[in-house]
Amino acid sequence: MTNIFDIIGPIMVGPSSSHTAGAVRLGRIARALLGEFPVNAHIQLHGSFARTYKGHGTDKAIIAGLLGFAPDDLRIRESLKIAKSEALDFVFEPVDLGDVHPNTALINIHGISGRHLSILGSSVGGGKVQIHKVNDLPAEFTAEYDTLIVYHMDTPGVIATVTSLLARHDINIGQMKVYRSHRGGRSVIVLETDEEVREELCQQVKALPNVTGIMSLRAV
Repeated sequence: MTNIFDIIGPIMVGPSSSHTAGAVRLGRIARALLGEFPVNAHIQLHGSFARTYKGHGTDKAIIAGLLGFAPDDLRIRESLKIAKSEALDFVFEPVDLGDVHPNTALINIHGISGRHLSILGSSVGGGKVQIHKVNDLPAEFTAEYDTLIVYHMDTPGVIATVTSLLARHDINIGQMKVYRSHRGGRSVIVLETDEEVREELCQQVKALPNVTGIMSLRAV
């Protein structure tokens, strides 16, 4: 169902809901999944993003998101200067990412502890985004809901065990997608939930047999 915000767009610092508001959200999602302050960012821009990012402020928007700013934060206009003052090094590179949405970015960041994260995501209009990959593995989600990403080995029973554990904690799953590299190989479960999956429960999921890692994201 379309709501009024789909028509008039989000509250934001302009000029474009796609090139600025959506780009801020991409940066915020990357920072949230990294789980710490990023100190280095390599951002590859595709299509319309690559052609107009300076004029539309997409560079300022993505960096603002990495700094944790919201789409309506007036500091977005000065985000590049703020990033330098806070020792966040960054570089933008126009590239061809292939058959993807024209407003797509591949964001590679390293955190203060050395942790690395990459996300491939698109700004699809009206401030909305679609994430396609996390750390080079498929992971389709919008970040409009709390999201749990579970990495595991493709063995029988893992999906049932994860979903049963969430059910025992009254976590309702709105949508679930499963991806795997090949039979018996690396797999990913992406669960969009109606409630927050708190840290204690995340640790229980992480401790399950054949689970190799998890990421938890609050709605952005």
